[in-house]
Amino acid sequence: MSTPTSHFAPLARLLHWLMALMIIAMLFIGAGMVASVSERHEWLLNIHKPLGIAILLLAVVRLVVRFSTRQPPLPEDLPAVQVLAAKLSHYLLYALMLGMPLIGWAMISAAGDPVMLGHSLRLPSIVPTHAETFAWLRAAHRYLAYLLFLTVLAHLAAALFHGWVRRDDVLESMLKGQPRDRGL
Repeated sequence: MSTPTSHFAPLARLLHWLMALMIIAMLFIGAGMVASVSERHEWLLNIHKPLGIAILLLAVVRLVVRFSTRQPPLPEDLPAVQVLAAKLSHYLLYALMLGMPLIGWAMISAAGDPVMLGHSLRLPSIVPTHAETFAWLRAAHRYLAYLLFLTVLAHLAAALFHGWVRRDDVLESMLKGQPRDRGL
């Protein structure tokens, strides 16, 4: 099996793992919010909003880093369908990392609520207050959250497949930044 000849840049690895933790936390916080009508709901919502905006900002930074640094190539012997799946899943992950926070922001704006990032920082509304728009955006946000969860699971499964089954150093290039020394 061929191995990557390079590794991910340190900033790319840092952003990957930081955002992975943030997105997983966000999914659990979101699930907790919709499952609660207690005062915990408000507490979770006050974490959810700024975390979503942080993910949006980091996704933009991550795209800049991705386009300004070299990415390790996929193994040459990877089947074409897996190469296509890898590319499409990355496009989907980036679209969701950008789209979910924007839809959430628009949803809160359409509800007529302020988008507060703490006690004093208020973001501007990005859509006018409108009940039908709010309902549509709320449903979109929910269904895209399910899609994000499934996409993260697929990404994790693919990473483990590369690390444990193929042993082709794809996972290693993101974990440690460089391929294992195989004594070659």
